[in-house]
Amino acid sequence: MLLLADKVVFLTGGTEGIGFECAKAYQQAGARLCIISNDSESIHRAKTQLESNATVFFLADVANAAQVQKAIAHCLAVFGKIDVIHNNAGISSPSKALHETTEQEWKKLFEVNVGGIHHTTLHGIEALKKSGGSILNTGSLVGEIGQEIHAAYTATKGAVNALTKSMALDYAPFGIRVNAVAPAGVITPLLRSWSQQQPDPDLAEEYLNNIHALGYCPEGDVIADACLFLISDMARFITGCILPVSGGAELGYKKLSSKQNHFHDL
Repeated sequence: MLLLADKVVFLTGGTEGIGFECAKAYQQAGARLCIISNDSESIHRAKTQLESNATVFFLADVANAAQVQKAIAHCLAVFGKIDVIHNNAGISSPSKALHETTEQEWKKLFEVNVGGIHHTTLHGIEALKKSGGSILNTGSLVGEIGQEIHAAYTATKGAVNALTKSMALDYAPFGIRVNAVAPAGVITPLLRSWSQQQPDPDLAEEYLNNIHALGYCPEGDVIADACLFLISDMARFITGCILPVSGGAELGYKKLSSKQNHFHDL
């Protein structure tokens, strides 16, 4: 039996990276999908691989409450219900220390990474109450342990962790589960952008492999498999969980080498 048979999943940021891998996994598991992205080009690319009568795309920015409201309404109009909201959309730039982060950069990170969860919940919670559905947030291991020269981003992911636990308590009386998945490094366009912002980009690949106890930086499919489990009925008694899918990185997250140390001349 397909794990997501007859389930409707509202997935933000589902056209590239981890989100795209999740979209493929959910579709293969029998879900009907409403995929949200703010990038029309990535929507076009994703359509070529995910085209199906059971999958629709909607151009929207999760930082914009009105656009999210329209996307939720569109999903309900097409499929009649929502069983899962997966808040995957996020940004990671800039890779900077806090004192180097501009007010505009700070606000943008929080508007997308945290505000997006607020907006989908604000406009989608009533549908989830009817379906007894679940919410999944894409977090990050750095929200728990921090990361050098990435302060604002890690702050947003720490907020995602706290939100996930509080939401799990608030919505448990309605039978709604709320969990988060917390990767370490995953090979995605966001990670490649982060790598290019490091003091020595040429060493970034080696660093990313070495931080994982299992010895390599994975592709997004390993995260998608964990996400599929968390939104399926196999995880029906799991809520408020921040699940690390990190290759053991939290067991001893390694520092950047001295050549990469951004603060050596301060």
